[in-house]
Amino acid sequence: MSLIVQKFGGSSVADAESIKRVAKRIVETRKAGNEVVVAVSAMGDTTDELLDLAHEVAPIPAPRELDMLMSAGERISMALLAMAIESMGHTARSFTGSQAGMITDAQHGAARIVDVTPVRLREALDEGAIVIVAGFQGFNRDTKDITTLGRGGSDTTAVALAAALDADVCEIYTDVDGIFTMDPRVVPKARKLDVITSEEMLELAANGAKVLYIRAVEYARRHGVTLHVRSSFNNNLGTIVYDPENPAAAAFAAAHLKSIRSASAQGTESESAMEEPMIAGVATDLSEAKITVVGVPDVPGKAAQIFTIVAKSGANIDMIVQNVSSSTGLTDISFTLPKADGQAALTALRAEQEAVAFKSLAYDDQIGKLALVGAGMRTNAGVSALLFTALYESGINIEMISTSEIRISVVTRADTINDAVRAIHTAFGLDGDAEAVVHAGTGR
Repeated sequence: MSLIVQKFGGSSVADAESIKRVAKRIVETRKAGNEVVVAVSAMGDTTDELLDLAHEVAPIPAPRELDMLMSAGERISMALLAMAIESMGHTARSFTGSQAGMITDAQHGAARIVDVTPVRLREALDEGAIVIVAGFQGFNRDTKDITTLGRGGSDTTAVALAAALDADVCEIYTDVDGIFTMDPRVVPKARKLDVITSEEMLELAANGAKVLYIRAVEYARRHGVTLHVRSSFNNNLGTIVYDPENPAAAAFAAAHLKSIRSASAQGTESESAMEEPMIAGVATDLSEAKITVVGVPDVPGKAAQIFTIVAKSGANIDMIVQNVSSSTGLTDISFTLPKADGQAALTALRAEQEAVAFKSLAYDDQIGKLALVGAGMRTNAGVSALLFTALYESGINIEMISTSEIRISVVTRADTINDAVRAIHTAFGLDGDAEAVVHAGTGR
């Protein structure tokens, strides 16, 4: 008997009919002889609606009370889903995050999981029940308070449960058929990936891909959890996210590929034929801004001063570029950071302008970041040349460049980012033969 953890997002449980459809899928998994644990998000836009309501009654809601409010959405979903399963003749038990043993730190609104003690879940499974867990929430042992995990918290809940229960796979159900080479809403002919390495998925998530949240991918990679991303609206096989260095995960991915090839009657059925494509996908991010520190004395220690100040403001820095020193002995240092951190970083730098001795600051929140990701880059020359040529031929200017072993990121104008990604997608042969389907329009 396999143990499968399934996660259903808000669009998958948006209304009563959707909940019944999800319940039927869960029951089918149980009938196939599997133990089933489900992590569920709040229905549809419930979380956003609760957040709006909180701000209507209090301009700055108390963090503890906000978590109490925000965790209510998942409790509604879990109870309704358990009722639907019971109505189909199967035993189901719902649990809040705290009842499920999701132990977190005390940070309200963005808590981190520190331990998972799923004792009650294991007991319910042993008694033959289907287990439903409210995603996105946990419990701090010191304060005895409910906490929430932040955006994407239900993904993280599912992965953490899979790790703690030693599940065979963690299935993440969304409103698209798997992980695509690019967001299908931007590139309609984006191609679905059958498998992708956890390393590649981590880079895509870190650079703006929304189908999986980075914290969930990090947790899965760290704890050896194999992910299966698929649609809750059909029975397509989806995408496996796996660690190729893990023999069990690699075997699972190979079996998945064999199933797909058998269904389509294409390609070889060799379970070892898993050569990675050069490029796994493209991701974009419009949530960052750029700060340029102008006229910095080109002497040792100045960069350290600047980034110490920025770090103390709480800002998370992404890309950094320092210009070649001019004949005046001055240089410019540019870096990107989340827009939400921009004003705090600017305020901190202005307060220390005299100490650092820079001339001025420039702030630009109309930038877009594009990242090209693929483990195959390690063994393929000419990737950078093709990328830059495609952008040049589309008339798109590059402002910043950053690279890793499996990623090239560039910053350009926000209003050209969609044109840029379509040009890159086509240049690298990532376009599919047909348009991808987004069943509920959100990608979650």
